[in-house]
Amino acid sequence: MPSGSDTLKVQQLTVGPLEENCWLLADPASGKAVLVDPGDEVERLLAAVDATGCTLEAIWLTHAHFDHVGAVAPLLRERPVPVWLHPLDLPLYGNAATSAARWGISIETPTGATEPLAEGSVVSLGRFQFEVWHVPGHAPGHVAFLGHGLCISGDLVFAGSIGRTDLPLCDPRAMQASLMRITTLDDGTRVLPGHGVTTTIGQERLSNPFLRGAARPIGA
Repeated sequence: MPSGSDTLKVQQLTVGPLEENCWLLADPASGKAVLVDPGDEVERLLAAVDATGCTLEAIWLTHAHFDHVGAVAPLLRERPVPVWLHPLDLPLYGNAATSAARWGISIETPTGATEPLAEGSVVSLGRFQFEVWHVPGHAPGHVAFLGHGLCISGDLVFAGSIGRTDLPLCDPRAMQASLMRITTLDDGTRVLPGHGVTTTIGQERLSNPFLRGAARPIGA
């Protein structure tokens, strides 16, 4: 990974009534940027992209719950870029506005075709590449983006907690398997979650009550 001024730039943008984290990744050397999970406050997100001096190249989605996709439609009107999403989350994507309305929140239905993510896919930002892990449970098509010491975890794991498994299309058993898998990452891996503060895999393995036993084999 490049060093000094050539390093990947990462910015946390907490947006919307559910305080969802949109992550802005920028590679100044290539002039390219991506937004991960743009949930709300489109003008703020665009201003942050422009402040990097980079051009928005894509939107990456960890999953399609409404608080993670609420800014997709207005973003695409301003910057028509590819949207990357696991196909198993297309039902959530198409019903995001309806789901938001149940919470008394108004968003636009996400528009535009999506590019398919899958287990083992690689997505690129300039000189930086991220591997895609399919980690279902919170949502059927939930993914994490891994690379350069980072795990962009969406709503898989938070500092001290994990994503809910009592929503439509959640799967608690799949969630447990995904949590077991995430604990195999290096302790120093920095977790960029969908809500709350950043943490590390090592910290969560030690202190997160949902992960402390997750590294044990099933049945142990």
